[in-house]
Amino acid sequence: MDFDGRLLAAAGGLGRRGRRLAAASGLPAVPLALGVAAGLLLTATPLHRCRPDPALLPAALRNASAARLLHAAVPRGPDGAWSPCLLFRPPPPPNATGPCTRGWHYALPAAAGLRATAATQWDLVCAKQWQVPLEQTTYLLGWILGYLAFGAAGDRFGRRAAFLLPLGLSVPLGLAVALAVNFVMLATLRLLFGAMLAGAVLSLYVARLELCDPPHRLVVTMGAGFCWVFGELLLPGLAVVCQEWRVLQGAVSLGLALPILCWWSPSLFPESARWLLATRQLEEARRALRSLAEGNGVCLGEDFYSSEHLLAEEQSLSQEQPQRQFHSLGEIFCTRIIGRNGLILGFTAFIGSGIRHCFTRNLTPYAPRFYLPYFLGAGGEAVALLFLCLTGDRLGRRPVLLLSTVLLGLAALLLLALTPHLTAGLVLTLSVLGILASHAVTALSIFFASEVLPTVVRGAGLGLILAASTVGLAAAPLLALHHSQGFFLHHMVFASFAILSVLSIMLLPETSGRPLPDSMRDGESQRRPPLFRSSRRRRDHLPLLSPRPGDDGGYDPASCERLVTATRKMLGAHGPLDSLLRMELLSQPAPEEKPAGGVQWVDAPTPSDCMAP
Repeated sequence: MDFDGRLLAAAGGLGRRGRRLAAASGLPAVPLALGVAAGLLLTATPLHRCRPDPALLPAALRNASAARLLHAAVPRGPDGAWSPCLLFRPPPPPNATGPCTRGWHYALPAAAGLRATAATQWDLVCAKQWQVPLEQTTYLLGWILGYLAFGAAGDRFGRRAAFLLPLGLSVPLGLAVALAVNFVMLATLRLLFGAMLAGAVLSLYVARLELCDPPHRLVVTMGAGFCWVFGELLLPGLAVVCQEWRVLQGAVSLGLALPILCWWSPSLFPESARWLLATRQLEEARRALRSLAEGNGVCLGEDFYSSEHLLAEEQSLSQEQPQRQFHSLGEIFCTRIIGRNGLILGFTAFIGSGIRHCFTRNLTPYAPRFYLPYFLGAGGEAVALLFLCLTGDRLGRRPVLLLSTVLLGLAALLLLALTPHLTAGLVLTLSVLGILASHAVTALSIFFASEVLPTVVRGAGLGLILAASTVGLAAAPLLALHHSQGFFLHHMVFASFAILSVLSIMLLPETSGRPLPDSMRDGESQRRPPLFRSSRRRRDHLPLLSPRPGDDGGYDPASCERLVTATRKMLGAHGPLDSLLRMELLSQPAPEEKPAGGVQWVDAPTPSDCMAP
């Protein structure tokens, strides 16, 4: 089914209404980015130390000044900083220490101007410090479940339903997170909240992609990525205004309600006509295409919306009423080309997100502790999106992904092997390069996967790849659970994976400028281009069918029409001879026996017979 070439182009493509829908699909990325990034601040843990306990000190020091009491009660570490979790105990033995008994003193604001977080409210430090990375891991687990569940739901019930349902549920769940009374309730609600956000993000991404024609797919998708970065940059300012983590969570949840009020109208977020046609929902597809064409100012006849025209290349034309056909995620694993492409791109997305922690960890010694890594990460994402916009269509998806992966692996290997011998400036430079490359690899892998997966399983397949990317993001909180033990092994494994993935990228097809596959057959027909441009082979010279300069040698209606015209003229030039030949052949009696193979042999007339009066 050539939806892009036959139907979308005839309906106006990304015309006036198409551009409005593309812009409208990018705006919800701002509140969604706020909802995703706010999790970094809800459990942010500031610098802290134990509160002095006069009961543990000698009687002579119990009435001392605050500064003297602090020096007598709290030990210092080797770097001269106050110990975050220990107090001096009275002798014997001398200089004995023990855990805090009167709580902690926090160096507020915790992060981005917040005066209170869940960590400071419930003292999630020292013995309870493991609960913070556990909450972050649980939140990412919710994202994985949301990607898998709502990706499959989008292929079964439509992109619009799979977007509005989780977005509508995210508002009450987000408000419930702001009212959590303990850690267990917070972790549970955050898991569900993350699942709803993941479903909305995935469905919006797929619907936006299926709206665009091949020349505008990359620009529209990366433009929505800039809206996402803008939402991330708004978060610190919103946190300064709110100052409390509950107020911040409530503001983010109310912000998610705005897209629901606006995008509930089908005119702003219609169902994907591509998905409707791929699943044989002809009546709904007619209405969606008619609305798009009329909004673009294109007037099409009723023949354009007929079943014969909409399904011109399908085998189901013999049926009077085509039945709806839906596909499941399991069918991807039963294919060869689609399954291989999805596996490769899921692996690269996993590497791009998982190795990022190896670079951001080098930014923690620099002040300010929160703003520098946060803004550097958001800025790196914006630069990576701009890089993809400038190179993705000109060079192709596969070469750009290959280049980004090579840069990622080299930066990781250099930091792994030479960090003790490099200056601080070189370490920072390689870390920034690694962050840029990791964002480029992750974003391009996800976009590349959306182009190679067929429409009938695009939601479920892309959800599986996004889930693999989220597993990579979970590496940072999992390492924090063990106090960063095993970081060297984590860095070495991901750097090795990045180099090895270069070989698998060679097997991917090139999708730049090509229509999206809609059926499983279309997805299986994608083949990888040659690695190197080979010299032009000698071909038969066919003037009427030779491609024009810059043409890819595909189907050209004008050339075929010229070929048909020339053939008719050639046959017309031998009209009398051809007519006599046909009459003589028809006058011959049929043979009694047919030779093997079903071929009937007749005696051809001689030239003298043809010229006889």
